[in-house]
Amino acid sequence: MGKRYSQAFIEQALIKVYSRGERTIQSVAEELNVNCHTVKNWMKRKKASTVGLLVTKERRPQDWTTEQQLVALHETHSLTGEALQTWCRENGLFTHHLSSWKTAFCEDTKVASGTREIRILKDENEQLKRELIRKERALAEAAALLILQKKFRALWEDEVK
Repeated sequence: MGKRYSQAFIEQALIKVYSRGERTIQSVAEELNVNCHTVKNWMKRKKASTVGLLVTKERRPQDWTTEQQLVALHETHSLTGEALQTWCRENGLFTHHLSSWKTAFCEDTKVASGTREIRILKDENEQLKRELIRKERALAEAAALLILQKKFRALWEDEVK
């Protein structure tokens, strides 16, 4: 049985396995199109501590800042197939990281626009409240003037008689 996978591929696969989060080894193996037992054998041969050094030496996807994620999405926007895979390997990422970042940016945009709309509505609401208070005061003043006018006429009519 010959060597099927390059050392670089095995190291990248192990990095992905050890930084998989909640995912199972089986799901990572399926994504890599590698038998699960093969991945587990790689894990036995190469201890987690040595892969851990690789993971910490390289930037993990969760270590990327928002600005760096945006630059990565911009750089990979027009890439497909092998070119995209090559870019990902060179930067220690997988395509699913780029997809999740893109989704996160789209969701943030929706939230931000919603927040902006809420702010606009709140400002409009405050303006309407101020206008209502002003009009209520003007109405109270007009009512007071009418009452005074009636009293004045009543007094004036009493004096004329």
